Amino acid sequence: MELTWKFLVMLVFGSVVIQYIIIQSLTSTSFLMCPAPFNSSSAPFTDPNTTRRMHVLILTATRCGSSFLGQLLNQHHNVFYLFEPLHHVQDSLTGENFLRQLTLGANRDLLWSLFQCDLYALERYMRPPPTNHMVANLFNYRISQALCQPPVCEGVKLGEEWSCNGCGQVNLTLAAQACRGKSHVVYKTVRVVVVGDVRSLLEDPRLNIKVIQLVRDPRGIINSRIEAFPGWYKPWYSWKTSGQRPPSLHVTPPFTTTCEELHSSVSTALSRPEWLKGRYMLVRYEDLARNPLQKTKEIYNFVGLTMTPSVERWVSANTKGANKEQNNNVYSTTRDSVANVENWRLKLPFEMVQHVQAECQDMLSIMGYRQVHSAQELKNMNISLVQETTFEPFL
Repeated sequence: MELTWKFLVMLVFGSVVIQYIIIQSLTSTSFLMCPAPFNSSSAPFTDPNTTRRMHVLILTATRCGSSFLGQLLNQHHNVFYLFEPLHHVQDSLTGENFLRQLTLGANRDLLWSLFQCDLYALERYMRPPPTNHMVANLFNYRISQALCQPPVCEGVKLGEEWSCNGCGQVNLTLAAQACRGKSHVVYKTVRVVVVGDVRSLLEDPRLNIKVIQLVRDPRGIINSRIEAFPGWYKPWYSWKTSGQRPPSLHVTPPFTTTCEELHSSVSTALSRPEWLKGRYMLVRYEDLARNPLQKTKEIYNFVGLTMTPSVERWVSANTKGANKEQNNNVYSTTRDSVANVENWRLKLPFEMVQHVQAECQDMLSIMGYRQVHSAQELKNMNISLVQETTFEPFL
């Protein structure tokens, strides 16, 4: 039985490796490494302006508020933005922890290509393969302002924002043209959390990358995940609604991994390695939510963008919670940001909070989040659990 199990594991691993090698063989991208530029009629994207263009990578974990942060940058007229482009890698290459390095290599390869505005690189992870570079299943492409306006699409401008209504498929050739026409290329991902995993990109002289690391109180993260993904977090959902801890927490996605990865990444950055100098900014979700306009100005300054009146209006309109429906929509980027910062304290049972604190105490400490020691302290909203801490960009 043991030999059979080992054989099956090796068979699965081998099949995924072969799958990735086949995918890579159809392109000129090297296996698990950042590729060198090349000239080919099938890859018309090697751009002499690449090193002058600013590449911005938002690294975070699921339900940390990164959709809102991405939209802050997406609102600028000189930004080309993609929401979760690594989603396609995850769909194409799936597996357990022993496949992490394989997927990580694919993620780095794809990010390198996308920062070069080589959007054809997405095609190797799409099923079915696109025809004539026309893509119908680009993940959440309607979020990107650059993809909803000429030359990519004759979209409709609603006020100050473009709408993709009626745009149909995405022409990747035109999308690449739009990318090359912008001063800043911004990609947001929850598929890579640890900044050390993209060190090779940061050290590549052909790129000009700055990383924005977004973190959040892990107690707020777990509450948001329970609300957004109750099917994935059934035992946690049961615990939250009944107040009784279930015996089957181990069957859910391991939440401790999130805390470990965020702690590892932040610890690396706070040690100020030379390869991160001038390239890393740490942002707490709570600081962004409480002071959205000021924090947006700091972020724009870090990446070299100028705040515009239209961006300021967007920030104001999307942080005041226009209506109750938007505040209650777990996927909305429009809400009363101040009221939402610590409202998890009124929703989670104290025993669950204790459990998360025990699992994530290192992250809580390094990021300046206070622990609670009683149900009364948890519910006392007069005392914030977010300490006043300043994280200056590493310049």
